[in-house]
Parts: sequence; C-alpha cells; structure tokens
Amino acid sequence: MTAYSQPYPRPFPRAAQFFTALTLGFGAFLLFIFAWTLGYQLLYAGRIFPGVTVAGVNLSGLTPSEAALKLNQTLSFPVSGRILFRDGANVWQASPVELGMVFDASASAQTAYRLGRSGNPFRAVADQMKARKSTVNVAPVIIFDQRLAYAYVNNLAAAINRPAQEASLKIEGINVIAQAGQVGRRVDVDATLTLLSAQLQAFRDIETPLMVIESPPTLMDVSAQEAMARQMLSAPLQLSLANPAAGDPGPWVYDSATIASMLTVKRVDVNGQSQIQVGLEAGALAQLLTPISSQVDRKSKNAKFYFDDATKQLVLIENSAVGRVTDVPASMTAINDALMRGEHAVALIVKEEQPSVADTSTAESLGIRELVSSQTSYFRGSNAERMQNIQIAAARFHGVFVAPGETYSMGATLGDVSLDNGFAEAWIIYGNRTIKGVGGGVCQVSTTLFRTAFFGGFPIAERHSHAYRVSYYEQNATTRDPMLAGMDATVYFPLVDFKFVNDTPYWLLMETYFNPTAQSLTWKFYSTSDGRSVTYDASGPRNITPAPAPLFEVNPDLKKNELKQVDWAADGADASIVRTVWKNGAVHFSDSFNTHYEPWQAVCQYGPDTEDVEKLAKKDGKCLPPFSFSPQNTFSYFWTSILELFL
Repeated sequence: MTAYSQPYPRPFPRAAQFFTALTLGFGAFLLFIFAWTLGYQLLYAGRIFPGVTVAGVNLSGLTPSEAALKLNQTLSFPVSGRILFRDGANVWQASPVELGMVFDASASAQTAYRLGRSGNPFRAVADQMKARKSTVNVAPVIIFDQRLAYAYVNNLAAAINRPAQEASLKIEGINVIAQAGQVGRRVDVDATLTLLSAQLQAFRDIETPLMVIESPPTLMDVSAQEAMARQMLSAPLQLSLANPAAGDPGPWVYDSATIASMLTVKRVDVNGQSQIQVGLEAGALAQLLTPISSQVDRKSKNAKFYFDDATKQLVLIENSAVGRVTDVPASMTAINDALMRGEHAVALIVKEEQPSVADTSTAESLGIRELVSSQTSYFRGSNAERMQNIQIAAARFHGVFVAPGETYSMGATLGDVSLDNGFAEAWIIYGNRTIKGVGGGVCQVSTTLFRTAFFGGFPIAERHSHAYRVSYYEQNATTRDPMLAGMDATVYFPLVDFKFVNDTPYWLLMETYFNPTAQSLTWKFYSTSDGRSVTYDASGPRNITPAPAPLFEVNPDLKKNELKQVDWAADGADASIVRTVWKNGAVHFSDSFNTHYEPWQAVCQYGPDTEDVEKLAKKDGKCLPPFSFSPQNTFSYFWTSILELFL
C-alpha cells in the first residue's frame, strides 16, 4: 500500500508581517500626500492658497496680480501711517514714506503665492494645512531706503546731541561763579535705524524710542565748593598771635579782595573720584606770611655773664630771651582750615625756641672754670670816631658764649654796622682807595679775637687779612713790633667773616674790655683747659715792595694852594706764621697763615691853580713815604696806620 504525505504550511513571521504593514501604510500615506498635493495644486492652480494673509489682508484664492491689486488698495500704511520718535518729553512724528519705506505689493503677492508651493512636499503640505486651519500671515516685502531714514534721524540727533560738560567754579574779583555739570548725550543713529527697520514690518503705527547714549561728566556738582568759596570771602581775614604780650606785633587784617586774589580752585583726585578743591594758593599765602614772620620771629638769646675770678662763679649781666619762629606750613594749614569752617580770626602757629644758656646757668654746668686765653691789641693814634666804633663793636661780644663743637661766626654776632646802631664814620678801604665809611675800626676787634683764638689753640675756620699793612695791628704795649705782621683779621659781613671752632667739650665764655685811656682792647676766653698750649714761628715782613710814588689830583672843591691827603703810603710785604698746638705734650694740630700785603699809594688832592704841588706837600708833611715824620705832621706815622678795611 502506498502512503502519501503533504507538507504542513509554515506560518508567516510576525516581524515580516509588521514590516509589510508599515511599508504598505507609508506607501499609502505618500500616495495620499501626493494625491492631496496634486489635487490641492490643481484646485488652486495659479491662485493663493486659502488662509494666507499679508499684513492682515486676506488673499485666499486670489491670483498674484489680484492679490497685488488688493494689497495696493488696502494697505495705505506707507503713506498714512505714523511713526513716533520719542526722547523723554520730546516727540517727533513722521510717515513711513518720509523714512524711505516703499511697499512692494507685487513682491508681497508673489511671496504669499509661494507659501505651500516651495520647499519639500512635506513642508508644502504642512504650510497648506496650517494656512487652511489657521491663518498664516506673510511678512510684506518692504523696500527700505535707509538714506532717507538716516537723514531724518540724524536731523533729530542734531537737536538732541550735546557734549558732556564738567562742572566749573571760578573766582572773578570777589565774585564766585559756579557752573553745574552737564550729561553728554548722543543719538546712536545706527541702533535706532535697526530698531525702526524691524518695527516697520508690523505695518502699523508705532513709537520708536531714540537710542541715546549718555556720557556723564567726571564732575557734576560744585555747589558745596561754591558755598565754601562764598563763605571764605564773606568777611576780612584777621591773623594774630595766640597769646600776644605787650609790644608784640599784630593783628594783621586782610580784606576780601586780598583773600580772593589768593583763592584757588583746582581739581583733585580723591579715592579715584574727581573733586573740586577750594583753598588759598600755597605760594601766595606763604608770601603773605613772610613779612609777618619777619615781625614775629626772633632768635632765642643766651643769657650773658662774666666770670668772677675771685668766686669762680658766673655773674648775670643780661637776661636770656625765648625765641620764636612762625611755623609757616602749619599756619597755612590752620588758615585754610579755619576759612573752610567759616572762621575768619586765626591764630598763627608759632614755635618757641629756648635759649641754650638760661639765666640760671652756672659755671659748673657749662664747664667754665678758668681763663684759657687772653690777648690785648693797641690802637694808639686812633681818632674819636674810630675808638667809638671799637667800643661799640667790642661790647657786642662781652658775655657771649660759644657752644662745644660750634664754629663761631664773628659777623653773626656783630650784626649790622650802621649809623642807626651807633657806629660812626671813620677810615675804611673801599676798592683801591681809603675813604670815610661807617664802622672804621671794627677790624681792631676782629684782629683781637683772631689773636685770642690763635693763642688759645682753637682751629681757625675763616680769616682774611687786610689789603696792606696797618700799623695799628703791629703795635704792642709800648711800640711797634713788625713781627706782628700777619696777625691781623678783617671783617666785612656777610662777604668777609672771621670764624673759629670751639673743639672742646666745654662751653667758652668771651669777655671784652675796652680801655680808652690806654687805647687798648682786651679779649678773654673762659672755659676749662684741656691741656693745650701754642708755639709759633713768625717770619715778620719779607719780600718788601716799596710804596708807589704819591698821586696828586685836582679837587675842584678845594681852594688854591689848599692840599688834602686822602690816602697814605704803605710798603708791600709778605708774612707767614706757622702755629703748632700741643695737647698734653703731643702735637694736637698745626696750621699756617700766609699773608700778602699790597704796596699802597699815598694820594693828595689840591685846589685848582695850585703850583708846585710836590713842594707844597713836603712843606706840609703830606704824601710822605711810609713811616716818615716831619715837624709839620707829627702824626703821619699814625695816619699811615689807618689804611685798613674797616679800621
């Protein structure tokens, strides 16, 4: 028996079934899309799809030309629209066409027509369906001539733009003139046009804010400084000493005009902030205080003593005085601060300077125990005026102290040599002639001090000799000693000074004694001896050069045969002195003093028409060679001796 078998049918795979269904569904969807697109395109062939608008104007079913006509008839915004520009409270109005806006209806209609027809089919179908379901507004096509808009906005900017202005303050006379600051403003034309271009797309009346950039000044307000300046000028300024005593200077009053002339206004930076500062100009204020300082300031004055050799104590002969100095910088600050507070009465800032030697000082406290040097010079033959000058000048040094280590200036103590200070006119050297001048004879004092410091073993810091030999300075107690040549010193302060150094650790007290009878001056140094002593070698006059022949000159103020000698002859010479200062048996230091004396010419003046002047001079004993004597002029020796600088 034959058997037959039939294969059992195998089931179709589920994945394949799903894929097949998906493929068939997608194909059906594409077919639907194609059919819809084709049908919709055929239905609205040459016409704008439903639901499409331009600037709110419905163009559904219209051909592009019909749509362009409708847009031109409907949209009058470019001509009748209003564009408002605003800047704060200021408003300007313009039409779109004035700003260069032109509406292109044909291009706008074509844009509407292309909606649903451009792009891929899916996008086209989506646009068609969206327009059909809900309106799709197509932006109108606008031609925007920015040249017109730029010109319009730029014209507005011309009225709005302004530079930033700094606040200012100035003084005119006694008037204070203030100007507030101003914020700078500038219309950003490009930014404004960008905003305008975007807003015009809405095709409706709009308000466009002008884009303004503001630039504030660094200094806006000076009202506080203005008030301060007015306050400073509101009353006169009065300066005075804080606690004036009887006889003190002041007060000093300055009117508003004077204050205004010194008032300055300047910009300063305070913590990165610019500010206006009002105050009195430092230079002008210092100039104002200078004459006040000269009245207020006074040097402290040491007490003056003499040393009592019997008791070894100091005896007070003149009280000390406290000095004071105007502190100009501090006073300037005080004045400015007071004026800023509205105060016009200001006390000057004055510092006191205590004297180094008070009235209560003792010999022990100053280290003054004994006489350490004493010298006497002689001036026999001096006239009354010369002796008066010697006495007045020497008295200024009596009781004066020299501090340890101090370089002492004789000129500083001598001060002003004038008729007002009691000095008389006597013979001095001026230029190359001997003339009458105030203070002739003062060099007798400087010469005596020089010798006292010399033989005391003190270093000489500055010394100047006379132009030629003066016999006064070569006198000893009884006669003339030429070995004293080179031991003179002249002063003509402040140009010529004599200085020595107190190089000891002790104070030094100076005493001067004028003897009109003996015609002598004695100078004493009191201190504590440190064991120093002095030896010296003097050359005396050498390299002597004879005086020139006398000079005779006419003086129209003299009578005929009247003769007057106005300068005296002196031989020139050189002199050198070597000094050795010993201290406790060893050389402490040595120094030398080299002096050159010029030969000096005698000068006689005679009246007009005088004959044989030289014979007349010999007869009268005038214009003789140095150190000559005659019965007619027994004092010619002494006249020769007055040839000096400040005799």
